[in-house]
Amino acid sequence: MGYAFFHWGVSQWSVFAIVGLVIGFLQFRKKKNGLVSTALEPVMGRRPLVKSSIDSLAVIATVMGIATSIGLGVLQMGGGLNSVFRTGNATSTHILIILVIFIAYMLSSITGLDKGIRYLSNLNLGLALILLLFVFIMGPTVFILETFTLALGDYFANFIQYSLRMQPYVGGTWIRDWTIFYWAWAIAWSPYVGAFVARVSRGRTIREYILGVMIIPPAIACLWIAVFGGTALWFDLRNNAGIAAAVNADLTSALFQLYQQLPLTFILSLLSILLILTFLVTSADSATYILASMTTMGSLNPPQFAKFVWGVLMSAIAGTLLYAGGLEALQTASLIAALPFTILLLLFIISFVKLLRNEPLPIRKADLRRFLRLSEAAKKRDKK
Repeated sequence: MGYAFFHWGVSQWSVFAIVGLVIGFLQFRKKKNGLVSTALEPVMGRRPLVKSSIDSLAVIATVMGIATSIGLGVLQMGGGLNSVFRTGNATSTHILIILVIFIAYMLSSITGLDKGIRYLSNLNLGLALILLLFVFIMGPTVFILETFTLALGDYFANFIQYSLRMQPYVGGTWIRDWTIFYWAWAIAWSPYVGAFVARVSRGRTIREYILGVMIIPPAIACLWIAVFGGTALWFDLRNNAGIAAAVNADLTSALFQLYQQLPLTFILSLLSILLILTFLVTSADSATYILASMTTMGSLNPPQFAKFVWGVLMSAIAGTLLYAGGLEALQTASLIAALPFTILLLLFIISFVKLLRNEPLPIRKADLRRFLRLSEAAKKRDKK
């Protein structure tokens, strides 16, 4: 549980926060475009070839990151449909799911940010909240709270160890297949999530932005993991439910195996399948917007044709990866896409420091009050 908190906690969201902070600062403070190359100008300069190469790397990382997410979501939807309707987990089923998702997110994309994404995001949040509360109340509530507290303590106490852990002496693939995969996935997602978070954070101060991105999403993720993961652990430990064994046999069945131990299994499974669908649609919808923006000189209102092209490419890549190798192919794709962008992320930090050095220092309220008091005192002395 401590590692689950670590994988979905501050480390992951810090990657998104870095990219979003620089892009948002340039777009809304400096009135420049939101391209990754523009954000790196203080470090890399303005040579056209260099800027084009940087933007190309950002686009590739984003496409592969989103395609990986679509692929993983499709695998879980396939597992859910198989658990409920016994449809099987064949590749043809996965391709059909991708086609449905593609049609849904292209229809949503046409309606724009204020309608399609907004309505679907609200539906997504509502479904997630219903499922979370139901499992929390109907599951082992006290055990969930104890699990959350213990996992949070493990996360804080072992943060440095988790962050630097490798396996050079004993070998093994767990760190590579999960921790490193999560970081690669986060890095591949960072141009998309960063740009989108910057877009919706317009008008916030840097402090508000950092606190919002670095605290609220990780806290929600950890709460979700504690409720569902804690409930699954309780049933396995106390009732020998066999959830862990089922997950080892088929990773995509985890959530639906848990529902077998709760009331209203069928309804919970249907709601979860719908939740995964709306999550994938909103993610892909947002991604088509960001990719279209990145390939139209950072336009805040990219043309529909550009969205359509990127929508087709994302679905095609996800389908190809699933056909080629399933989960392993998806993980490998994320690693390959993230490797070059990791270097750009480090340069982002240097670039942002340089940008801030050219900004006027903010005046604190306490200093302003002190200045006003001294000014008033000086006026009184002058009158005397």
